Amino acid sequence: MNRKLAITMASYAVLAILAYFTLDGKIRLATWIFLGAFALKTWLVVLKQRQG
Repeated sequence: MNRKLAITMASYAVLAILAYFTLDGKIRLATWIFLGAFALKTWLVVLKQRQG
């Protein structure tokens, strides 16, 4: 795993943890889904770059 990917994924994790402690209800869930989608997209882009 390269350094930029690790930093990016750690940033998403920190934001998710902050959302857990500061938000509640549907907005927390929406934030987690949003962050998860960004993390997935980031990971897929990195996989695609490694293949080609």
